[in-house]
Amino acid sequence: MNETTRNHESSLIRVFTEHPESVGETYTQHMFSALSFSLMMARAAVCCTVHAFLPFLFTTTGSRIVEELANGMNRHQRRPVLHAKQETISQH
Repeated sequence: MNETTRNHESSLIRVFTEHPESVGETYTQHMFSALSFSLMMARAAVCCTVHAFLPFLFTTTGSRIVEELANGMNRHQRRPVLHAKQETISQH
């Protein structure tokens, strides 16, 4: 493998890991966290859509879910990442 290929692969990996690392997560942790948030948003969207037609249903569900999402995202903004690469870097 030549240097150009290694640099390209390194850049490609960085595209997938830079943002998750900036919020203290591994790629996999970030993927599951984002998926859980998206499922909550989908649930809120369904409840709000039903509420639009039947205003006596889900009267507080949408706003409650949005609040939970905001609180959850704020808690997860900076989590410590415990994987070998960062532990090695922090020891030097």
